[in-house]
Amino acid sequence: MTKAGIGEFLREQRRTAQLSLRQLSDLAGVSNPYLSQIERGLRKPSAEVLQQIAKALRISSEALYVRAGLLDEPSGDHSVEDAVLADPHLDEQQKRALLDVYASFRAATGARHGTEREEG
Repeated sequence: MTKAGIGEFLREQRRTAQLSLRQLSDLAGVSNPYLSQIERGLRKPSAEVLQQIAKALRISSEALYVRAGLLDEPSGDHSVEDAVLADPHLDEQQKRALLDVYASFRAATGARHGTEREEG
């Protein structure tokens, strides 16, 4: 995905979370001007910055890595997460609750099967 693509996605997620640019920058520990440049596609964020932003937005950092071109698209592993995040009929609180429950089930299933893969 292009730099503008990740920026547009981040802006959409920030607005869905009903956060101002300044609020998100404070939560993520990223400067307000830098975050603005990322959203406008002027700067390409590092994996570390994406992880901080994902944590602040409570979304999957892996999904951001894929959108930023840092990781290859997984083979359907995140279709549920993508569907939840893209659903316009769910508010931010509902999306977070669904993603938290889904991640818990995934973690429990991974633990039973001896998988050490960490989600988000």
